[in-house]
Amino acid sequence: MVITEFGGPEVLRMIEEPELPEPKPGQVRVRVLVTSAAFTDVMIRKGKYPEVKEKPPFSPGYDMVGVVDKLGESVTRFKIGQQVADLTVIGAYSEYLCLPAGRLTPVPEGLDPAEAVSLVLSYVTAYQMLHRVAKVKPGQRLLIHGAGGAVGTALVQLGKLLDLEIYGTASRPKHELIKKLGATPIDYKDEDFVERIYSLTGDGVDAVFDPIGGDNFKRSFKALRPGGKLVAYGFYNAVLGKSGNIPLDFIRLKLWNILPNGRSTRFYSIGTLRRKDPNWFSEDLIKLFDLLAQRKIKPVIAMQLPLAEASRAHELIERGEVPGKIVLTVGGTTA
Repeated sequence: MVITEFGGPEVLRMIEEPELPEPKPGQVRVRVLVTSAAFTDVMIRKGKYPEVKEKPPFSPGYDMVGVVDKLGESVTRFKIGQQVADLTVIGAYSEYLCLPAGRLTPVPEGLDPAEAVSLVLSYVTAYQMLHRVAKVKPGQRLLIHGAGGAVGTALVQLGKLLDLEIYGTASRPKHELIKKLGATPIDYKDEDFVERIYSLTGDGVDAVFDPIGGDNFKRSFKALRPGGKLVAYGFYNAVLGKSGNIPLDFIRLKLWNILPNGRSTRFYSIGTLRRKDPNWFSEDLIKLFDLLAQRKIKPVIAMQLPLAEASRAHELIERGEVPGKIVLTVGGTTA
């Protein structure tokens, strides 16, 4: 599945290559089982994701779980048939792809590939924002925007493991899900979430996780109690042309850090943090696989669609109506 040009969901096209890619020395050829449709893929498809410099045509696909199909020269860490995962950024909307062996994380036997792939982007993002950026402590209060989405539901589940007091904004159809996961829902359409937070808590929250951007960042900052941190990790409104300006949002976040009110901001990017410390990504994903194996977390999967329906998946993501994750099946869900 390739992006033929930057644009709407209709620019996604299925093509067929005449030959399989061959792994170079140090690489592994992977037969992809599952990938996903995430808002990050929408940004890439629109040409609004700064970390992707490629020009169309190219295959999107930010994460994947697959099976080792062929080993390149000097690769001894993996064996044929072994399940592996990676944060590919692009390329995973493919039946086969070649990746450096050093980037791959083994997937423990017995895990469902659809659940496993749900951890690679969404849960690692949530885990790192909680533990490596906000550095939350048990008993603190959180406000999670988009709490019914893929990263939002991951944040709620991981936050509950720390006995955090959690509030989450979402559209009303997702409120029951948020309650079931253990958070207090706030209807962002009919309620002022800043007023609601202060009415519920008295003095605000310790951390806000905000993928919305624009004016939402400013209001999220107001919802913090002294010493609190705003963790921004997206620009949903700007990408969809609703409001906000990405460069201006970055400037605001930096300026707010010098205000003498004890509050702070940080922008989180999973790709940037992985480049800064490559070991953290695999370490955190292994911890999450362990939590999944123990059934301490359970990804919310809205639906599984075949890769051929990637355009439909992207449409659903843009409408913001999907609770949790959309998984795309590529080569089947079993090894």
